[in-house]
Amino acid sequence: MASVKKQTQVRLEPDVLAAGKDAAAARGLDFNRYVERLIIEDTTGARAAGMAAAQRLIDQHGAFLDDLEEQLDTPDARAQPGAAA
Repeated sequence: MASVKKQTQVRLEPDVLAAGKDAAAARGLDFNRYVERLIIEDTTGARAAGMAAAQRLIDQHGAFLDDLEEQLDTPDARAQPGAAA
């Protein structure tokens, strides 16, 4: 049996609403599903678990990730069209 959803109303500042709609669209979700997901993640501990896992990754591999990011942000002259070999 499918669950019966309840409707509610929230009041948001226009910029907060726009940011939420943009974030939902970036994730391929409609705004209602995005808000529902945020509430579920926040109330079940899923968000905290994800943030803790991300922090462990940064703690363990942060230097490597920083180096990789720097390499990706710095174009290699040999890879540029027209560059001298």
